Amino acid sequence: MPSKSSEKFCGQIVTEAQLKDIIEIIETFPKLTRTELAHTVCELFDWKRPTGKLKGVECRQFLERLDKKELIHLPAVQQRPAKKSKPKISRTREADSQATISTKLRELSPLVLIRVETQEQRQLWYQYIDRYHYLGYQLPFGAQLRYFIQSGATDTLLGCFQFSSPAWMMMPRDQWIGWDHKQRQDNLQRIVNNSRFLIFPWVQVKNLASKALALAIKTVPDDWEQNYGYRPVLMETLVDEKRFKGTCYKAANWHYVGKTTGRGRMDKKNKRHGAAVKDIYLYPLTKGFRDELVR
Repeated sequence: MPSKSSEKFCGQIVTEAQLKDIIEIIETFPKLTRTELAHTVCELFDWKRPTGKLKGVECRQFLERLDKKELIHLPAVQQRPAKKSKPKISRTREADSQATISTKLRELSPLVLIRVETQEQRQLWYQYIDRYHYLGYQLPFGAQLRYFIQSGATDTLLGCFQFSSPAWMMMPRDQWIGWDHKQRQDNLQRIVNNSRFLIFPWVQVKNLASKALALAIKTVPDDWEQNYGYRPVLMETLVDEKRFKGTCYKAANWHYVGKTTGRGRMDKKNKRHGAAVKDIYLYPLTKGFRDELVR
């Protein structure tokens, strides 16, 4: 388990591992304002009010307290809030496109998921996602775990995963679960969102994607519980219907439950933002997942 520090946020002890994550966020994205940093930290550690709103003000005060103690080094206060821009990811040859891999899945098996934990791993993961995933890299909402998909036979990297906090509200998902507003507020974090899934474009191996998903289903719940102290009971993902058919999710026995409204996955004000309409797929991680979510 992560070691503990003497720092507290809203009465909750902040671990040494969390302090290191805060430092890394500041160093990786130095152009974010203090408010943007506070919101990013709240999203990463799931520091929210019962309503689901981020504890942004408290977190900024907490970060400024750490700054005064010289435990972190915040950017200077900006007189006018800067426009939120996409994080700039440096590029190296390590993430350049490679020779085509076209073989039988058995030649690459067993598949292995490698947790992204070091700064070096993170920087490489950022590059792959930013260069080869159609959405690019964005700061994730709330809790998150990242992985490389690797061939256990050849030690070759084949792709990337990210699992993060769930969408705040999606009517088809919520109707399929059968929970009410209060139950959703109380139990939403028992859902994990597969927010990034990338098989590198030079990897052309039949059934690789569905096999990797099946491995993630076995791996992520244990890692999530170890890292965040609670075990997810349901996975969700959103598939852009104009780009993909969701074939690998169907092959891995995920359930199609409907489409998003195009408002954005963290929308809480019922406003349309012009986001692409996406197919919603769910995968129960336990037989009694509904009992866990509607209690």
